[in-house]
Amino acid sequence: MTSMDRSKRYTDYNSYLRGMFGERVQKIAVDAGLTCPNRDGTLSSKGCIYCNAKGSGTGAFARGMGIREQIEAGKIPMMKKYKAKKFLAYFQSFTNTYTSVEIMRAMYDAAFSCEGVVGMAVGTRPDCVDERKLDLIGSYAQKYLVWLEYGLQSIHDTTLAFINRGHTLKDFENAVAMTRGKGIQICAHVILGLPGETRDMMLDTARYLADSGIHGVKIHLLYVIKDTPLDRLFLAGKYQPMTQREYVETVCDFLALLPEQMVIQRITGDPHGSELRAPVWAGRYRETFNLIQQALAHRDTFQGKKYQPKNPA
Repeated sequence: MTSMDRSKRYTDYNSYLRGMFGERVQKIAVDAGLTCPNRDGTLSSKGCIYCNAKGSGTGAFARGMGIREQIEAGKIPMMKKYKAKKFLAYFQSFTNTYTSVEIMRAMYDAAFSCEGVVGMAVGTRPDCVDERKLDLIGSYAQKYLVWLEYGLQSIHDTTLAFINRGHTLKDFENAVAMTRGKGIQICAHVILGLPGETRDMMLDTARYLADSGIHGVKIHLLYVIKDTPLDRLFLAGKYQPMTQREYVETVCDFLALLPEQMVIQRITGDPHGSELRAPVWAGRYRETFNLIQQALAHRDTFQGKKYQPKNPA
């Protein structure tokens, strides 16, 4: 079980990986060239309102780079900057289980054929997994660290419908239930500042996740990317992003509601500067990160401080 370093006030991902492998481990983003049922017409052709055509990806596949080539290229700056020798292949772009089991196997085998790759993280949607796909992913967990990252964003179905996610909370619950028991670590992605959500609604998502049986959370800020449906709402004056102070305070409250053993993989987003419309402060990742650390210390709060298990032993 992961134990939290109280001096850091939350269980951060880097410390978790260092504790597991005894040294620095770096994630390398991989673009497998897949798409999403929310873009190819299966559910919708519009995508989520905050997502652009890149789907949070690098665009490497479109530039002709295969998975091995992407990883080998990604290792170079990580080795220079961090002296890293171990890596996680992060299948990030779009939905990385939205294909056949055979293609998934080829993707993952290519990643693990690279020297130094000790694990992988697979980003996907909760409505794009089944038993066969999960059995395949779980088979790698016998030898490697494997995280499956489900894009939940909010537990509120009204919000999910408004942002055009194309799935419900029940889909997430079903996916988590299927994933348990296969040796896979489960992470949920959450976005703070979604249209129409109050602070209490955001914290309700934290309370739900606290006892959902998952192992980690990524917390993101909703920022406005140019040429997206959200951008059009923003330019029309129909959406106002959170202020930096609001975000910092909400993250502190969110962390306090989660059990301390839950791994916090991110506490804010990191948009591409050329794509960012608003808020401007979202482009200052390090500043926001430091403000969260300062606020946690100033408030004398930490991950788990207000966690109340539903079924205490």
